[in-house]
Amino acid sequence: MDRRQEPSGPTPGRGKRPIRHWVYGVGAVVALLLVGATLVGIYARPLLHARALAMLRSRFQGQVEIGDFHIQLFPIPTVTGSAIVVRHHGRTDVPPLIEIREFSATASFTGLLGQPLHIHTVHLQGLVIHFPPKEPGENAKLAGSSPKDVPVLIDELVADDAELDMLPANPAKPTHQFLIHQLAMRHLGRGRAAPFVAVLTNPAPPGEIHVRGDFGPWQPDDPRTTPLAATYTFDHADLSVFKGIAGILASQGKFAGPLDQLQVEGKTTTPDFTVTSGGHPMMLQTEFSATVDGTNGDTLLHPVIAHLLGSTLICNGKVIKAASGKGRDVLLDVTARNARIEDLLRLAVKTAQPPMTGTVNLDTKFDLPSPYEGGEVLDRLQLDGKFGIGDMQFTSPEVRGKVGNLSERAQGRPNDHEDDPLSQLRGDFRLRRAIITLRDLGFQVAGAKVELDGSYGLRSEALDFHGKVQLQAKPSQMVTGFKSDLLRPFDHFLRKNGVTELPIKVTGKRDHPDFGLDFHGKQHHPAQPQSSQRQ
Repeated sequence: MDRRQEPSGPTPGRGKRPIRHWVYGVGAVVALLLVGATLVGIYARPLLHARALAMLRSRFQGQVEIGDFHIQLFPIPTVTGSAIVVRHHGRTDVPPLIEIREFSATASFTGLLGQPLHIHTVHLQGLVIHFPPKEPGENAKLAGSSPKDVPVLIDELVADDAELDMLPANPAKPTHQFLIHQLAMRHLGRGRAAPFVAVLTNPAPPGEIHVRGDFGPWQPDDPRTTPLAATYTFDHADLSVFKGIAGILASQGKFAGPLDQLQVEGKTTTPDFTVTSGGHPMMLQTEFSATVDGTNGDTLLHPVIAHLLGSTLICNGKVIKAASGKGRDVLLDVTARNARIEDLLRLAVKTAQPPMTGTVNLDTKFDLPSPYEGGEVLDRLQLDGKFGIGDMQFTSPEVRGKVGNLSERAQGRPNDHEDDPLSQLRGDFRLRRAIITLRDLGFQVAGAKVELDGSYGLRSEALDFHGKVQLQAKPSQMVTGFKSDLLRPFDHFLRKNGVTELPIKVTGKRDHPDFGLDFHGKQHHPAQPQSSQRQ
């Protein structure tokens, strides 16, 4: 029986058939997956769109519109879109609470469809938040009408070039605006405060403020009451944008509270603070405590403690939006105890050496209108107060010589030559338009008491004072030789209550004053500068 030998090699075509079937199978599976993904995307889009609308409505209690809305399932589920608009409580009388130009979000399948809605990342472009003024009767109107809550968790939210606008109750007033260059928030969720970091652009003085803290939880009934707690740093702030001053400021501090009543504490350092009219850079350091209304920027200071060289000033008051709507007005009560008058004078006096030294006690109203009112600081600054200077000495040898001569003659010792300090210089002052007007200006040197009214120009350095001097000595004792004999008959007429009283004037310039008798001058009343509308 013949046996036919089977071929030992593979039969042509047989080995390729399983591979072909495997390729066809994989293709079919991929096709089914693509069809399934397409079907899931088709059915998931309206579902996720509805969930996004419901989530935004519940979170912000408002009417919500979403323009474009797209879903991409591979390689990871991603939602993109544009033109989100949220109107707080459906209000159309103010700009929308939230506007978003473009958005994208990533999540897992279970995160998109589960409870709560869980999103990994959210990226926003063109985010603008308008905090509206509170609507009368708003809370009562909303009672029992809040939409059903849709819980959501967001691992990370990033927004570039966002804007935060605080809308005033009076629409005629300007909006208080914050430009947020960078914003990153983490762990946003129902009832949670979200940690965040942000970089804000400060318009004046220009610079970037770096902030790190916690925001929330969001208060949908009244967004202005949403709590905030953070620390901040602000460096390289150029003060020269404010006409009349200069210096590079750095500040650090912290703040906490609802947006409409933030409690702020911090400090500033300006190593080269300069009033340009004086031109002397000086170290200025401050510590401050304040309450800031973040909705309009108005600030209550309680207090600011300023250290200027060896002197300390304590300031209480407020920084408020100017009536014109541009810039801010500074209104303070300023006190100083045992400060150095030379430290304060260096700010405004051009000369290398201040005109006088001594310890000063000061109380004044400080009113500095907005720089947008025009003019340098000295032109805008208004002061009304009282001062007292002890152990005062003039730095000019010529002035010291004339004061010393007055003291010697007043004591009946015209040939002595001593520099005695003034025991006390005190008075009331008023600063307007860079001119100081002084009333009841009085000082004493050994043997003499001087009382003057007048004015001094901070820029011109011109003196114009008139008043009287009371002397211990008789007129004949103030001179020697034949002049003494000539004045002796007048001793009785010029004496009053045991002292010699003479009318005097002080004119000329600060460095070269002219002291003289004022027998022919009429009684002097200092000219009052034009009154300010801010008084």
